Amino acid sequence: MLRILRNSIFGLVFISTLFSAAPPASAAGYPDRPVHWIIGFSAGGPVDIVARIMAQWLSDRFGQQFIVENRTGSGGNIAAAAAIASPADGYTLLFVAPNNAISTSLYKKLPFDFLRDTVPVASIMQLTNMLVVSNAFPAKTVQEFIDYCKANPGKISFASSGNGTSVHMSAELFKVMTKCDMVHVPYRGSAIAFPDIISNKVQLIFDNLPSAMEQAKGGTVRALGVTSPQRWPSVPDVPAIAETVPGFESVGFYGISAPKGTPGEVIEILNKAVNEALKDPKLVARLTETGGIPKPMTPAEFGKLVTDETEKWRKVVEFAGVSVD
Repeated sequence: MLRILRNSIFGLVFISTLFSAAPPASAAGYPDRPVHWIIGFSAGGPVDIVARIMAQWLSDRFGQQFIVENRTGSGGNIAAAAAIASPADGYTLLFVAPNNAISTSLYKKLPFDFLRDTVPVASIMQLTNMLVVSNAFPAKTVQEFIDYCKANPGKISFASSGNGTSVHMSAELFKVMTKCDMVHVPYRGSAIAFPDIISNKVQLIFDNLPSAMEQAKGGTVRALGVTSPQRWPSVPDVPAIAETVPGFESVGFYGISAPKGTPGEVIEILNKAVNEALKDPKLVARLTETGGIPKPMTPAEFGKLVTDETEKWRKVVEFAGVSVD
C-alpha cells in the first residue's frame, strides 16, 4: 500500500514540472473562478470542519466558490503532493497542519520538500489535541490510564488520523514519556476512527480538539486530558496531561499554503481576506466552538511558524524513534 501511495505521489510531483515553466497568473480580478482547497483528511473530521467554515466565509467574501476537496491518505502527503503538482496560480490551495511539519522527518522517501515546494499564505488558528478513551475503558484519569497501560503492556491500541499526523505523534510522545506500550492503528481520518473507539475495538485517540470535544460532550467517549502545556480555555475542566506528565506538550496549528511560484499579489489578497475573516465575530464564534484560538498572521509570520514546527517535530520524531518508509 505504501508503495502504491509513493507511486501516486511521485506521479503528481512529476506532473508539477509540466507547469513549472508556465508564466505566473495575473492577480487582477482574482479570483474570477472557483478556488480548490485540498485537505488531507476525511469529511467530518476536525480539519474538514474548520476548512468548510473558512471556505464558506471566503466564498461569500469573493463571490466565487472555495471548494473543499478531501484527498486522504499517507498522513496528508497525498493532498500535499496534489497541491504541489497544481498550477501556481492561486486556484489550488492546501490546508496546512502539523502533519505537514511532521512528515518532513517522519517519511523518509517523500518526493517533495514541503518547505521548498510550497509558500505560506495565512494562519487560521491554534488548537490542542485531546486524549479521549472508550467509555468501556476502566481509566478515568491520566494517572489511572498510565497505571493500567503499564499493567497491560501491548494490550491497548490507539487510533490516529494517519501516520505522521499530530494525532499520531502526540500518542508516540506520550508512549516515550510514560513508557506505555501501546499499538498504533492508523485510519484515513479521525471521523472514521471514532466508531471503533466508541465500540472499544480501539481504546483511545489523541484527536484534534474539535471532533474530540464534540464526541466527549455527546457522551460517546470520555475525555482524560488535553495536550497543551496548560488547560485549554474552551475546556477548562479537562486537565492538561502535563499536570501528570511534566513537560508533555503538543499544540497544533491550522493554516493555508500554496504551490511555490504562486504570485505574491494573490497571496496578499488571500492573506488579507483570511485575516479579515478572523476579525469577524460570527466566524470567530464558530472557530471558538470548535475549540480553536484564531491566530491571524502575515505570510512571513506563518512561514516562520511552519519552519519552527518542522524543526520541533523533527526532534520529537527522533526522540520517539519512529519512521515511515
